[in-house]
Amino acid sequence: MALLLQLRTVTGLRGKADRIAKAVFRGLSFYTRVLENCEDEARFDETFRWPVASNIDGNEILEIQVFNYSKVFTNRLIGTFQMVLQKVVEEGQVEVTDTLIDDNNSAIQTSISIEIRYQALDGTVGAWNDKEFLETPSVHSEGDGRYPLETDSLLSSHRQGLDISPGKSNQQSAERSFRSKGKEKTKEHKAGKGVFSAMKLGKTRPSKDDHRKQDEPAVLEAEDLDRKALLRGLEPDTISLASVTAVTTNVSNKRSKPDIKMEPSAGRPMDYQVSITIIEARQLVGLNMDPVVCVEVGEEKKYTSMKESTNCPYYNEYFVFDFHVPPDVMFDKIIKLSVIHSKNLLRSGTLVGSFKMDVGTVYTQPEHQFYHKWAILSDPEDLTAGLKGYLKCDIAVVGKGDNIKTPHKANETEEDDIEGNLLLPDGVPPERQWARFYIKIYRAEGLPRMNTSIMANVKKALIGENKDLVDPYVQVVFAGQKGKTSIQKSSYEPLWNEQIIFTEMFPPLCKRIKIQIRDSDKVNDVAIGTHFIDLRKISNEGDKGFLPTFGPAWVNMYGSTRNYTLMDEHQELNEGLGEGVSFRARLLMSLAVEILDTTNPEINSSTEVQVEQATSVADQNCTGKMEEFFLFGAFLEATMIDRKIGDKPINFEVTIGNYGNQIDGMSKPILRRKKEGGDGNEEESELLQNSSEDEGDEDGEMVSVSSSQPMKPLVTDRNYFHLPYFEKKPCIYIKSWWQDQRRRLYNANIMDKIADKLEEGLNDVQEMIKTEKPHPERRLRGVLEELSSGCLHFVTLADKDQHHSSRTRLDRERLKSCMRELENMGQQATALRSQVKKNTMKDKLKLVQNFLQKLRFLADEPQHTIPDVFIWMLSNNKRIAYARVPSKDILYSIVDEEMGKECAKVKSIFLKLPGKRGFGPAGWTVQAKMEIYLWLGLNKQRKDFLSGLPCGFEEKKTARGQNLPSFPPISLLYTKKQVFQLRAHMYQARSLFAADSSGLSDPFARVFFISQSQCTEVLNETLCPTWDQLLVFDNVELYGEAHEMRDDPPIIVIEIYDQDTVGKADFMGRTFAKPVVKMSDEQYCPPRFPPQLEYYQIYRGNSTAGDLLAAFELLQIGPGGKSDLPPIDGPTDMDRGPILPVPLGIRPVLSKYRVEVLFWGLRDLKRVNLAQVDRPRVDIECAGKGVQSALIQNYKKNPNFSTLVKWFEVDLPENELLHPPLNIRVVDCRAFGRYTLVGSHAVSSLRKFIYRPPDKKAQHWNMTAKHLNGYLAMTNRAHRSRPTGEIVVNMEPEVPIKKMETMVKLEANSDAVVKVDVSEEEKERKKKKKKGGGGVGEEVEEEEPDDSMLDWWSKYFASIETMKEKLRQQEAAAAEAEEKEEMEMAEGSKAQAKNKEKSKAPKDDKKKKQQSAPELPEKKSKPRIDELKVFNKELETEFDNFEDWLHTFNLLRGKIGDNDDNATEEERIVGRFKGSICVYKMPLPDDITKEAGYDPNFGMFQGIPSNDPINVLVRVYVVRATDLHPADINGKADPYIAIKLGKTDIKDKENYISKQLNPVFGKSFDIEATFPMESMLTVAVYDWDLVGTDDLIGETKIDLENRYYSKHRATCGVSQNYSIHGYNTWRDPMKPSQILSKLCKDGKVDGPHYGPGGRVKVANRVFTGPTEIEDENGQKKQTDEHLALAVLRHWEDIPWAGCKLVPEHVETRPLLNPDKPGIEQGRLEMWVDMFPMDMPAPGPATDISPRKPKKYELRVIVWNTDEVILEDDDYFTGEKSSDIFVRGWLKGQQEDKQDTDVHYHSLTGEGNFNWRYIFPFDYLMAEEKIVISKKESMFSWDETEYKIPARLTLQVWDADHFSADDFLGAIELDLNRFPRGAKTSKQCSLEMVTNEAELPMISIFKQKRVKGWWPFVARDENDELEITGKVEAELHLLTAEEAEKSPAGLARNEPDPLEKPNRPDTSFIWFLNPLKSIKYLICTRYKWLIIKIVLALLLLVMVALFLYSMPGYMVKKLLGA
Repeated sequence: MALLLQLRTVTGLRGKADRIAKAVFRGLSFYTRVLENCEDEARFDETFRWPVASNIDGNEILEIQVFNYSKVFTNRLIGTFQMVLQKVVEEGQVEVTDTLIDDNNSAIQTSISIEIRYQALDGTVGAWNDKEFLETPSVHSEGDGRYPLETDSLLSSHRQGLDISPGKSNQQSAERSFRSKGKEKTKEHKAGKGVFSAMKLGKTRPSKDDHRKQDEPAVLEAEDLDRKALLRGLEPDTISLASVTAVTTNVSNKRSKPDIKMEPSAGRPMDYQVSITIIEARQLVGLNMDPVVCVEVGEEKKYTSMKESTNCPYYNEYFVFDFHVPPDVMFDKIIKLSVIHSKNLLRSGTLVGSFKMDVGTVYTQPEHQFYHKWAILSDPEDLTAGLKGYLKCDIAVVGKGDNIKTPHKANETEEDDIEGNLLLPDGVPPERQWARFYIKIYRAEGLPRMNTSIMANVKKALIGENKDLVDPYVQVVFAGQKGKTSIQKSSYEPLWNEQIIFTEMFPPLCKRIKIQIRDSDKVNDVAIGTHFIDLRKISNEGDKGFLPTFGPAWVNMYGSTRNYTLMDEHQELNEGLGEGVSFRARLLMSLAVEILDTTNPEINSSTEVQVEQATSVADQNCTGKMEEFFLFGAFLEATMIDRKIGDKPINFEVTIGNYGNQIDGMSKPILRRKKEGGDGNEEESELLQNSSEDEGDEDGEMVSVSSSQPMKPLVTDRNYFHLPYFEKKPCIYIKSWWQDQRRRLYNANIMDKIADKLEEGLNDVQEMIKTEKPHPERRLRGVLEELSSGCLHFVTLADKDQHHSSRTRLDRERLKSCMRELENMGQQATALRSQVKKNTMKDKLKLVQNFLQKLRFLADEPQHTIPDVFIWMLSNNKRIAYARVPSKDILYSIVDEEMGKECAKVKSIFLKLPGKRGFGPAGWTVQAKMEIYLWLGLNKQRKDFLSGLPCGFEEKKTARGQNLPSFPPISLLYTKKQVFQLRAHMYQARSLFAADSSGLSDPFARVFFISQSQCTEVLNETLCPTWDQLLVFDNVELYGEAHEMRDDPPIIVIEIYDQDTVGKADFMGRTFAKPVVKMSDEQYCPPRFPPQLEYYQIYRGNSTAGDLLAAFELLQIGPGGKSDLPPIDGPTDMDRGPILPVPLGIRPVLSKYRVEVLFWGLRDLKRVNLAQVDRPRVDIECAGKGVQSALIQNYKKNPNFSTLVKWFEVDLPENELLHPPLNIRVVDCRAFGRYTLVGSHAVSSLRKFIYRPPDKKAQHWNMTAKHLNGYLAMTNRAHRSRPTGEIVVNMEPEVPIKKMETMVKLEANSDAVVKVDVSEEEKERKKKKKKGGGGVGEEVEEEEPDDSMLDWWSKYFASIETMKEKLRQQEAAAAEAEEKEEMEMAEGSKAQAKNKEKSKAPKDDKKKKQQSAPELPEKKSKPRIDELKVFNKELETEFDNFEDWLHTFNLLRGKIGDNDDNATEEERIVGRFKGSICVYKMPLPDDITKEAGYDPNFGMFQGIPSNDPINVLVRVYVVRATDLHPADINGKADPYIAIKLGKTDIKDKENYISKQLNPVFGKSFDIEATFPMESMLTVAVYDWDLVGTDDLIGETKIDLENRYYSKHRATCGVSQNYSIHGYNTWRDPMKPSQILSKLCKDGKVDGPHYGPGGRVKVANRVFTGPTEIEDENGQKKQTDEHLALAVLRHWEDIPWAGCKLVPEHVETRPLLNPDKPGIEQGRLEMWVDMFPMDMPAPGPATDISPRKPKKYELRVIVWNTDEVILEDDDYFTGEKSSDIFVRGWLKGQQEDKQDTDVHYHSLTGEGNFNWRYIFPFDYLMAEEKIVISKKESMFSWDETEYKIPARLTLQVWDADHFSADDFLGAIELDLNRFPRGAKTSKQCSLEMVTNEAELPMISIFKQKRVKGWWPFVARDENDELEITGKVEAELHLLTAEEAEKSPAGLARNEPDPLEKPNRPDTSFIWFLNPLKSIKYLICTRYKWLIIKIVLALLLLVMVALFLYSMPGYMVKKLLGA
């Protein structure tokens, strides 16, 4: 839907002036161009188009205003024309000529002539024909920057929001558009960012400075805009700018943008490392098991050690898996963790439970890792079982270059909240259920031939049998399981109708299902094609979401070319790696998921994959109705054809599916399927074949022509050829049949367009930020407006599609969810718009980028329809290179928004080599550049298929179609041609690619336009060439209408090469540009001409390779010939011969600058050609001028320069963005005047070195500091003039505060001190430092640690807690901020910020108290533990690399590697130059040079220390390493430290730590060194090996020199407090007061002045603090040190001279290994102190040796048991009884387990023992771990140290004489926190185990002695915990010394024996009381048995008597006696 307005003329104007008109409809205004010097008539002839989303109402009004345009003042309104659109709505087209009315509503004689057209959505109004508008010579569109989508007003006729005329808010954009006059400002989609954008396709930009001279922009500048806005009472914060480079649906936009990144990135192998730490398992189901964890990644398996008889084993084992595979393969690998019970060498053990997740899920987590999370174990064999336990682990996946921030590995004390830390991605519910995934495979079509035809031909000859040459089956892989269908023998169109069923937890943690058609073969099966289904795209987890569902739908598979070869070099493509280069087959399939109800008894509980028959697709409807599609293509240009293929004839082939594929598309099935009645199933075989040339269609209509005629290419230049497509352009057309599912693609297209527009806008915003244009936030508001209107538009368009018939469930659900998402996004965008302010800009930009990702995700349609189009270049019938165009991009629709973005447009396509051939350099050269026009749509809609072509052609048709109007042409003959001259102004390039071994290049640029090419000159040995050259292309012929050329010129390709003396030039990169076009009837004048220089981003493959600064103009040669063209003026350099320089108006305006260079020294120079560097010199060059350093006479003796500062003057552009780079080159001077290049460095941006003199207003500044800060600090810090009043800062020792801003006075004598000027963050920082509990009277749980007990480690652990607390608070604050943000966005209004108190959970407070809870000073408690700062990164990152005045430049040499893998900069570094640069405009203000103490020799580098050699004592402290990469086969390492500095090489080999990946070293090393010769410190960790050499695990390098000279004072960190004894002794030989005096002197700061009352004044700041210190004996002395230290800790607050000083710290440095570049191999915690040798010597090194574990003895007395379950039945008496004994051990010491004696025959479950266990153990208080040293196995060389939590296990058993004892129950007590025992057996309950959270917990280390009852528990058949007994025990903890003093015996032995238990003698009862036993036997046990026997006996007796007496009676009877 759109409203079009053609503004033709305005007549009857008075006077002579510049005229401009503005048209407004629904609040969206467009400006025309400015017509200069019009008299009575203004011919605008411009067309404007308003896309509208809702039907236009007849009462809406269109308004046109005509102004007299003024450059300086506001435009003066001449008159207004308003029109009600009723007639337009009715008739669709209206022409009007009418008079204007002025301000007073009276008519004036000026009249206006316009034409309006309206096309309604349903196409009811008017025939829609673009042609009618194309007659006029200058048609405009909103594509030229005039598209200021103001608020949502487009969507409704009511203005919303503020009544600001869009005209005002868009003046900047309008100004652009006047200058760009309708030239489409396209910009690269997916290219770089910004000015440095890959394609500035001709943007003009006013230069930043004020020398605008004549090119005054046409409309008000932004400042005016602000002023006007303010006059109207508007805040500038509400203004929004519309698209600066809007590329919208353009009336005449006939070209689409090329993509600059050439190389396919997928499919190339990369390095990955998966690291998994298995920490522990809990709640494993099973009794008394010996669990092992198996870790499986992909195919690789590793096992942990076995832990004996425990259900909660603790492992803490670390595993690393290294892979080198493509990303797709990596992310589909499955990580499987399984717990196995009692595995040993002979048996594989039984599976307890397992957990699966794919690597991709881990990689998508923040920081690519899960840290300390609990995996839920389930049993795949038994679905009904429920959960089998939890496994705690860390999983991280690192690709090359990812850095993982590991949360700090400190002592984990926090109690484990399992449910809250499950190993699941966000949004996955913890209770996952089992589900069945039904994947139905129906049938496939279009399979390629997969066997040779030799055998087939023999068979055919012999037995006349003819077969299809492929035996396909489908294999589905999901979550590590595979399922296969049956094999359909010999069929190109196999029919399966089978379903494959997977059973997996839902939601699954494996994201992709891989579906592969394979060919079954006797030797090996090969893949035919592969398709991946991403579950995230076919399901939605929201509350209105849906389960995964798919189809039935066709999926298209792509892969290698279809011709069959035995060894297919592109086989990988068929496996789904890389971009397929040809259509392979399509498969009809569907997917459904059903959640299982596991309680249902009928359910099959196995998770094996099942395959069963399925019904075929019943309803043909859902796959879509078959439709005939028509694809048309025209080849307008084929240039840049690689010369290797230039000698044979070339033709192009276009295919869609198998249609059009003439070489290898045919694989006709032999048996034609019968028509199955009706049109239900007409997709019979011929659909997928191409009807070949000779067979016509029944109605004799048309035959597909899918390839162009072969032609011999012509030579363009030495590298490229071109095809002579001059006036005759070949065409192709193909008919094909597909199911009509266009709707899917239409929706995707609408979303894609919204996304493209958004991306375009974001690039704009980033460009504005980068080039420092004013008000980027306004542009961002404009972007958000466009986004919200686009989203709402989508909702209206998609809404009418709700009831389309042929749709699958996924279509319906996806449509609903897309509509919801977009509606939501639209609202969020509107809400966000109002929040965009200057200061919130950056955060909001991030949010908007999330929108972009989301849109791209939504737009990707999972159910395919029409296959992609392939364009192949064939040479001699061999396929050479291809391009792939997604079919949705060229799909036609009546509705503009739904049209593909490249449909009916001319697209520049670069053909590339297929598959692996396209990797590396081969893929970077263009195989061919084509301009191609494509149109795809329903055959019945094809009447407009030529509408987008450049006009002015005649159609040539085949003989058959001569007189049929709709018959497609086979070629186009252009009758119109325009002649142009192209001027390419090639100014310079920077940061190019190093192509020669010297590390430099000899670059030249080659410019291609149409079929011409020219080169610039070659500049030798530089990476930043300034060519300053104008290339003129004469007689460039372009075909088509003139006005189209003006709006859409073809693109220019610029390639940069490196000239080699032999061989061909090396390719260094490529970029595209669009020229600014001038037609012959236009003036060559501002604002468009002369064009301005722009930066174009150069790409080499997918990586950026520099920038090109150039401008391009295309000038039409009119009837008058070249004489009419603007002259080429400018200096003609006679010495440069025929080379033309860039003309004056275009080259930058220059000013005189002075460049001062500080030469300090050279470091680490490597050999050059095997010779040592001996006498190096540095040459600095910038813009052709330069300076050389002094020569270093002997590099070995002293690598520093003798002359420090030199300077040179040079002319540089005033616009800083255009500054050329500065080159640093180091040469080595050899004998006989030869010199060789050592290495070079290019400083690409001088910005950070530019010094700008301060304004006169801020004249209070301190000279030297100023210079020391280097001109840098000046530029960075706002100039604050010195306030006159003093600022007082209270610096008393920090009182623990509970998040309040109060300060508590410490001493009576300190006055009421004002606390001012400590910034907010300072307060925050303080608050965070103030740890510990609060209130005065509060009870503190733990008494203060005694000073004598405290050591350096106490300080370290306290600091780590602080750091973690800080991180927690940051996270909480961030989460809260996010919540707040979401609320705001949801409500669209500002929600009140909730107070932050709630982010601190009470448990944190409790923990802090336990740690070190100081009390308020009133109670005179001991001081709290002093802390140091733990940096979880290198110190350098915190302090800007210590480059405050001395910079380090890496010198590079050697080529950059060709494939990205080895192109690491590290390998090319051949040394480092240390120095600095200062650039400033001449002349400097006098006051600088007249400053006191100014030394002219040093210029701007005043106050620099001398660079003579200096001796330093370096003290390296190594604390510990974490997460080392295992170096031995057993998955461990034996690490030791090696330190190298200059000639000193320390290897601490004898102190290696056995089998540890987290070793604590705790060592310090002293090294004497001489700077500058020895300044690079290397600290490495090696792995000790008994045999062979030791392996390097990783190393880290520290530049000590920069630290030593830095003004951050990194020599020795400043402590938090000053003390002269104890664990926190001051380490520096200089006291704080001496340091302070020196800093003040060096910085020329007034002070320090110590005053009474504990005050000190420095500059204008006053600090206060305590003034007394205690020595060892507790004597108090007066001292100023605390005061001085207070100043040092806040030195950054001192004006001018101040900067942050390095605190006392521990830094964490990553360890890297040169063999595995870019992947961290572990981390090292360490710090370095340096002391100059000419100063007093420092004291002894701080002792940081690891704490020795303390020896303890735990005595456990088992008194009694009760209610133990009875297991045995008594043999005689039949009573239930148990023979009870209790077993106990400390975790990790199972082999030292101890058993009580047996209490036999307990009938009540009561047992009496009085038995003592004694467990000696070593314990680390700080880490709360027991330390065990033991040999890992018989073969271990030495003992390994393990640290495990202190847990006591007690088990109750039933003793059996002959069989194994029965396990009854157990309890595990964590000695640090376990529930207090119950007082009596009755009170002891299951709660004590299950409900730990609510019970009071105690620690044996604090309580020392505990007695009570605890429950024994075990799991019953239903996995429920039940009590199986109770034990009364006493735990008593003694230190080793105490244990020695009061010894006790084991069991009941001496010393301190326990009395014998009083056990009832039930055991031998039947001996003592036989009658009782018999009575028991008779009465209870065998009663019924005896009765039965008696009855039976009686019966027997009776029978016997009967038999006995029978004969007698008989006789009596017979004889009748």
